[in-house]
Amino acid sequence: MWLVTTSVAAVGATVGNLVLPKDYKLGFLALMLWGAAAMILIDHILGYEGGAFLEKTTDGMIGNSVVLGIVMLLPVFAIWGISLIISNLKGR
Repeated sequence: MWLVTTSVAAVGATVGNLVLPKDYKLGFLALMLWGAAAMILIDHILGYEGGAFLEKTTDGMIGNSVVLGIVMLLPVFAIWGISLIISNLKGR
């Protein structure tokens, strides 16, 4: 399900990039999210051993795959926020 959460975030960022002002640099956010979604999809395809393609549970520290997807999005949003701060500081 972390593939789904990342893909939904990527679609949201892409739509936001088309609708909202360019000041928010949503194109950069969408690029990072689509890259993450592509990497997760390739990981799923290469690691597929039969059974459910989209799993609802994981064997790792975070058992819920939706929560894992959200946790995976946090660094992406943090990098995007830092890039916004840096670009605003340079613009002054």
